[in-house]
Amino acid sequence: MSRFRLYPTARQRVALLEQCGHARYAWNLALEQWSMWTRDKGPTPGFAEQCRQLTQARAAFGWLWAGSQTVQQQALRDFDQAVKNFYAGTHGRPTWRRAGRHEGVRIVGPQASRIVKLNRKWSAVKVPKVGWVQFRQSRVVPNAKSYRITRDRAGRWHIAFAVIPEPIPAPGTGEIVGVDRGVVVSAALSTGELLTCPGLSDREQVRLQQLQRRLARCHRESKRGLQVKAAIAKLYGRAADRRKDWVEKTSTDLARKFDVVRVEDLRIATMTKHPRPKLDPERPGRYLPNGRRAKAGLNRAILANGWGDLVRRLEHKAPGRVDKINPAYTSQTCSICGHCAPENRENQAVFRCVACGHQAHADVNAAVNIAAGRAVSARRETPVPVSLTREPQLATSA
Repeated sequence: MSRFRLYPTARQRVALLEQCGHARYAWNLALEQWSMWTRDKGPTPGFAEQCRQLTQARAAFGWLWAGSQTVQQQALRDFDQAVKNFYAGTHGRPTWRRAGRHEGVRIVGPQASRIVKLNRKWSAVKVPKVGWVQFRQSRVVPNAKSYRITRDRAGRWHIAFAVIPEPIPAPGTGEIVGVDRGVVVSAALSTGELLTCPGLSDREQVRLQQLQRRLARCHRESKRGLQVKAAIAKLYGRAADRRKDWVEKTSTDLARKFDVVRVEDLRIATMTKHPRPKLDPERPGRYLPNGRRAKAGLNRAILANGWGDLVRRLEHKAPGRVDKINPAYTSQTCSICGHCAPENRENQAVFRCVACGHQAHADVNAAVNIAAGRAVSARRETPVPVSLTREPQLATSA
């Protein structure tokens, strides 16, 4: 995706929100039909049948006829693809789309190529039923066959062109790097580098806490409550922009410097699920009050460090050069002698081998094991060193 910031006028924003409402209505209606399937009934309508039903609905309802047929049909096509992804096991079950959270339309076909360049910094795209909308041309506009216009919770509009970027060529030096992802250190490299994903500053964190307390005192859906929600969304959007920028720069740097990038094979979606509540042994029938609160903080820390986004962009920029290694006991195994024991990991940052005395940063030691492709069985045996045609750069002892 190649994304640009969109700047619609006040009238165009109203028209775009109407188009987003039409797309959301078509999606939710298709989801309702699909959810009504039972074993004793026939198959639910497919994409072709839903398009015929959409034509009849547009003829019966004027507010639907006033919208763009391309936008409404593409919402049905997107839902059909979401159902196929769900049955293929690559994505989760399609969910309902809500106003204020899922605001977006998709344009395909010849209409997606109606783009003019106004000057060196600005261009305009002709959106059906909306008109010419200006966007900031921060780089070259790609030649795409479709684009998607979205609005985030902070009220910002973006246009994203669907193009597959060219992969970054390998340097050809034969170097392998291991990447250990963590909460305190976002990414530790086997070369000894420690990379941290930027987030909100201390001042912004205080501001966020103040806004959240103010929101708790506001009435539901009040005018002041909506203003506070918009301010909170602006802070979250700022953190998301910094995280995306860090992911893009880090993934590009790794793809350019190393031939092979090895990362842990982590199931992030499973790791960030809400835990089951634990029963309180002192109060039968009741749950521990802080059981989920600590896990929720860990989930936020994992998502804030961009674990999944980093690997996903690496696979896009360096296809075929990203290896996923079993993360079993990589943080407890010495990268020098291969001895594995829980006592090796003194704390979050210090690794000291009880067998050979090797000392290093704990995340860097784990990254070296990942680069070497080492994985230990559940019996915690000392692994056999893996012979590599290209040896990774090992971190020196501290």
